Amino acid sequence: MQEGVVFYTVFLIFTGAAVFSTLVLYTRQSLLVAYILLGAALGPWGLGLISDLTAVREVGDVGIVFLLFLLGLHLQPQNLLHMLKKVTWIATLSSLLFALVAYGIGRWFGLSVTESLVLGASMMFSSTIIGLKLLPTTILHHQHTGEVMISVLLMQDIIAIVVLILINGAQNVGGLDWRDLVSVCITLPALVFFAFAVERYVLVKLLARFDRTQEYVFLLSIGWCLALSMLAEHLGLSEDIGAFVAGVALASSPISLFIAESLKPLRDFFLVMFFFAVGATFNFGAAAPVVIPALILASLILVFKPWCFYFLLSKAGEKKAVSKEVGMRLGQASEFSLLVASIALSTKLISDVASNLIQATTILTFIVSSYVVVLKYPTPMSLTDKMRKD
Repeated sequence: MQEGVVFYTVFLIFTGAAVFSTLVLYTRQSLLVAYILLGAALGPWGLGLISDLTAVREVGDVGIVFLLFLLGLHLQPQNLLHMLKKVTWIATLSSLLFALVAYGIGRWFGLSVTESLVLGASMMFSSTIIGLKLLPTTILHHQHTGEVMISVLLMQDIIAIVVLILINGAQNVGGLDWRDLVSVCITLPALVFFAFAVERYVLVKLLARFDRTQEYVFLLSIGWCLALSMLAEHLGLSEDIGAFVAGVALASSPISLFIAESLKPLRDFFLVMFFFAVGATFNFGAAAPVVIPALILASLILVFKPWCFYFLLSKAGEKKAVSKEVGMRLGQASEFSLLVASIALSTKLISDVASNLIQATTILTFIVSSYVVVLKYPTPMSLTDKMRKD
């Protein structure tokens, strides 16, 4: 994008976001809804004021990286390991159940077996962005609910990597290369070991010596986050997992809370771009054939996911109140769904109709789930001062 176009695009997005945010707050909606609706209004399928979304999407993806980095900064490694042992089977079983439900809906509405499998894969997971964006940050250290939810999301991210490997294998002539799965089992522990080694022998010493220079701490933390994200992607993992590991490695540092607070505005800037891109990339003109199946599938996801998480977490010994809240906070599709739809469509695994179904269902669950969470639970953007916590 040219210089003038960049300024014009940023102007439209953030001025429009300010206007739309005012409107949705008056109508008791989540701010995330404002960003999605703004994208739909200004994007190629709306007024067409912003036609080139390539740069917007890429910038928005950086927001997910920072979100996962900040998440890691709030989690002590020993607590994380304990929770991962507890929720591994829950994340795995629930993902399979969600996939089966979506697969059945796809077959019922006439999608092919391959398209239904892709649809099932796209509905397996919950949104990391919505789950964490609506989590009260100041009580994360003391709230067991946050630890449970984060552990489930992290396990889903690991499963998502395996799913992407399977999809890539399905499009290759030679079929799936199982060496890719073995590689993940080796590179993930190696990445964790490397991150903690660098933190212990390099980062701690640098932060201890220059911690009075806040600008340096800010730059060092961003550089560390992005460097480990790039390394993770190079190793065949994902940028998100790299950012999360980078955050957890710094979680024990006494300066971790300062880093988390200083990066929040930067995170929010990029997340506005991400949700704008979500609304702008959906072709509303081609939505008619998928309206009914999208409404049915979205309704099932919004009801079945919270109930499933509630049931499984209760069986694992969690309190009913915690299980219910985690289920409600994770009761939507995922940004991973949009990625699956994009990859599968570009490689001709699915048709435009199947891709639009995935996108429509995901956007519907984003809007409804975020509204329900903001209405019922404490969040940084709740509707009353009593429930608002940041």
